[in-house]
Formats: sequence, structure tokens, C-alpha cells
Amino acid sequence: MKNLNKNRASIITLMLSSLLLGGCGSSNTDNTTTPPKTTDPTTPTTPTTDIATQIFKNGKVYTVNDQQEWADAVAIKDNKIIFVGSNDDVQAYVDSSTKVTDLSGKMLMPGFHDVHMHPIESASENTQFAISVEETNPENFIQSIKSASQANPGTGWLIGYGHSIFTLLESARSPLAIIDEAVSDRPVIIMEQTSHSMWVNSAALALAGFTKDTPHPTGGRILRDENTGELNGILIDNAGNIVMDIAMAPTTQSLKNDYDGLIEYTLPELAKHGITSISDARSFWKRDDHTTWLKAQKNDALTARVSVGLWAYPTADDATQLASLKALYTNDADSLLKFNQIKLYSDGIIINATSAMLAKYNIDLIGLPENKGLNYFSQQRIEQYITALEPAGFDFHMHAIGDRGIREALNAVENSATTKGRHRITHVEIIDPADIPRFAQLNVTADAQVAGNFTNPEHWHENDELIGAVRSDNAVPIKSLDAAGARITLSSDWNVSPFNPFLGLQNAVTRAPQELSLTKAIKAYTLNSAYVMRQEDKVGSIEVGKLADFVVLDRNIFDIAPNTINQTKIFMTVFDGETIYQR
Repeated sequence: MKNLNKNRASIITLMLSSLLLGGCGSSNTDNTTTPPKTTDPTTPTTPTTDIATQIFKNGKVYTVNDQQEWADAVAIKDNKIIFVGSNDDVQAYVDSSTKVTDLSGKMLMPGFHDVHMHPIESASENTQFAISVEETNPENFIQSIKSASQANPGTGWLIGYGHSIFTLLESARSPLAIIDEAVSDRPVIIMEQTSHSMWVNSAALALAGFTKDTPHPTGGRILRDENTGELNGILIDNAGNIVMDIAMAPTTQSLKNDYDGLIEYTLPELAKHGITSISDARSFWKRDDHTTWLKAQKNDALTARVSVGLWAYPTADDATQLASLKALYTNDADSLLKFNQIKLYSDGIIINATSAMLAKYNIDLIGLPENKGLNYFSQQRIEQYITALEPAGFDFHMHAIGDRGIREALNAVENSATTKGRHRITHVEIIDPADIPRFAQLNVTADAQVAGNFTNPEHWHENDELIGAVRSDNAVPIKSLDAAGARITLSSDWNVSPFNPFLGLQNAVTRAPQELSLTKAIKAYTLNSAYVMRQEDKVGSIEVGKLADFVVLDRNIFDIAPNTINQTKIFMTVFDGETIYQR
């Protein structure tokens, strides 16, 4: 793998440090790391008489298989598991051609899934510069933006990342005047740390056709000076996305940047962290994101199983968009790459006051009618899309953070989905208690992101000013969802949070009163996520007949203190029977 250059590394480091809320079985209150009841490893699971190409023995094999939770050894033939059992019995699968790996007591488990991440945009150098999230005076950004323009000469778009929206909202001077002072002779757009707002200059507004008389687009707000009515350069949610789509219009160079970032950074880093299956949580097909995946597939460069979530554009004509999405659908069972999911947003995020809430926000932050957040997609429109696209084979991956947004997404599934769908709601931050049992009742998976420390209980009440203490409490209630029988998956939303699964596991088991047991947290990262990707029959557990996607750890995470799980390292990653990473 090539090293990241300084620009990409600095931007990714800043992104990973950003704090953002969202953007995301049976009852078990035990939070200890005591290993599950050990099944006798001398009883293999439906063995064959084949000779293995590889065996892994003398290990602590945690299978995520209720019928045989622990074993000593695994044998594979090419890319399939043919034996799971004892050290003695595995010898029947060995001859002189078999490669034998002595695990020396190390823990082996299924490869991790990350079913909500942004693997292309998070590593692409199409973002040219970054500004500090910690800076509270926007006047101090002027020189940084000027310098970025000088470092990236030309008249085309200058694209940046960083800052807090509150830095702009509390500015003494118009944010538009500030960014225009920095650069006025070319369009500039700077994504805010949450990705849910953009700071743009006058040249960018002109190219987008935005004036003080432009109506707010679906799912977004064009902010104006409250005294003069003039635009102030802040675009909230989908208003900012519309301009970013213009800035990110695909070019030969931008597509190269996307591909290089995926191949040179994302995929090697996923292997290093034991992640063998992912869902791209927002593929901007109008920017040709999907062609980057197709190129990687054509070049035989994929080192993970990938389900792509095609973005449903909020302002698109429905008939045209539905036809385009259907045309992009693929679901070849033998392919590593599938375009079989739809990503849409029900609402925005809490700190913008755009997550859809049942009751009003405590303060009026951006002048929304009724002050209960906004919808990218209404419940009725979600129902329309499920009705049209579920029969084609698509599963829905729905962003919903506020209690109203979550309820409307659940209602849409109840009213329009069939038992064939495997739909999920991601982020699940603020849930009305009455809706918690509905996840299990409707077979809707709750996809949660807890790898970022900002989701831990000590940060829950940082939103009290906006939504009050009662609604802020129990954010991302994974224990309550689990107790109500919901299927839970854990993911990163990278680059919002790091994709290191051991961070997510540690936070999941230590975030009382909304924690999971370690066994359930591992299942959320493996078998439950495999279900979401429609591949639980192939991967997600260590069983005979499944594909050989697994990882070897440098320690047994059942034998260590829960607050040290994040120190665990991957010793080896095996994908489709081949070692793709080894320390």
C-alpha cells in the first residue's frame, strides 16, 4: 500500500476527530466478557473428507455459531471452510500439500462487517484542504482559505472541509462576506464537520443559481441574514448537497482521485483492521461513484465484499430517478460487488435542528416552520420508493435520527414493505419508547454507530439546549432495542467515526445503561451485518460450507478487561481463503 500523502492524511485525521451525533435477540443485561458456554470442539460441524489447502490449529476459534461456539481448529479448501473442530480431528484433512498455520493460542473469529461507511468520498483527494473545527472566530479562516487557493491554482472549484456551524452562526460579520474576502474569483465550498451544512462564497451561489428569492429546496435550507434577507453563505443539509454535487461533477481527474483513494488507502486499511465486508452508505451515482466500484471489480482489486447503497436524490423527479435506480441494480450471488441497497435520508441531524422531532426544538436555530426539523423524504415518499424498488430486489438503508424521522421510517415500512425486504434504519439516536418494539415486529434492523466517543453517555446531554434533558437521555438505545428483540448491527459511518471495530466493540460493551454484552456486540459486527447484506448463508460465522472470511487477533477479547478491547490488533486477515493482511 502506498502511504497517504500529507494532504489526505491531514484531512482524514481532522475528519476522524470531528464530533457528530449522526451524521449511525433476546434480553441480556450481562456486560461481562465471560466467554460463552464452550461447545465440545471434538464434534466438528458436518465435516467432509476433502484434503484442506490450509488449516489453522491450536487456536481459540470463536465461531458466532450457537451450535458450536468454540473450536480449536479450522480447515479450508480453496475459499471454503470444510472443517471446524478439534486439533486432533483436523489432522484428517492434512496431507503434504496442506499449509498449516499454528495459531499458538490466538483467537480466530469471523471477519468484521462495517455496513455503514463512506469508503470512496472519505479517502478521495477531491477535497483539497481543511480548516480547524476548534476555531471559534471565522475571521481567522481567511488566510487559510487564501493559502488553499494559492496552493490549488486555477479558476475551478476550491473544495474544503472543517469548521463548526456554530462558528458561522455566531459570527459578528456575515459568513458570506468573510469567505468572499478570502476568495472571490473562483467558487469555494467548505463542508462543515458534520457534512450537514456547507459554507460557500458568492461565486458558488451564482453557479448554483441561488439568490435571496430562491425557495428552500426539499430537505434543505438556504440561510439568509435575519435583518437584510440577503444570503449569508450557509447552506443547510440538502441545500448544501445541491451545490456540492455541482462542485463534485465528475472529471477524469476526480474519478482518478476517487479510485486511487479507494485502492491505495481504504481497502488496505480495511484489511488491516479485519473488515472483510462493507456497505457503501451513500453512492452518488450522478457523480459516477458507481463507476469507481465497477473499475475496482474489473481490475480484480476488491479485497472486501461490497453492497452499494445508491443515493436517492431528494430533489430528483421520482419517475426518472426510480427508473435510473432500477437500471443500476445488480445482485449476482457470485460477485464481490452488488448494487442492491437504496440509501435515503428521512431527516437531518440534531445539532442543525434538522432531525425530525415529534415535539418542537427548545430554541429556533435556523427558522424552520414549526421548528420540528425537516424531511429529505417524507413518509409518503419513502412508501412510494419502497413500493417501487423492493420488488426489484432493493433493501432500504434509511438515515433517521429524530424520533419523528424514525417513526415515519417505521411507518413507511409497515405500510409498504413485504416480508421479502431487509430494511434498516441507521443512527437510531432519539427513539420514542413506543417505537422500540416496532423494530422487531417489522423486521427492521437497527444500525447503530458507537465507535465515536461522542455517542457515550457522558456526551448525551450536550444537546440539552436544543431538545432538553429527557429527549437527550438514552441516545442510541441499543440495550433497549436488544431487550425488545430488535436485530442490531454496529457500524462506523466512517469518516464520522474511525472504522476500527475494536473501538466500536469496547464502546458497545461499556456504554451503560445502553450497552450490549460482548457476544451480542460481536454478532452485531458479524452475523447480523451479514444478514443485512444478504450473505449470512456465506459469511458472518465460522461454519462448514461458508466462505473463508476470518481474522486472527493478537489477544482473546473475552479474556481481557472491557475497557482495554480497543487495544486489540489484527494479527491476520483472511478473505475468500487468501491472506490479505498479516502483521
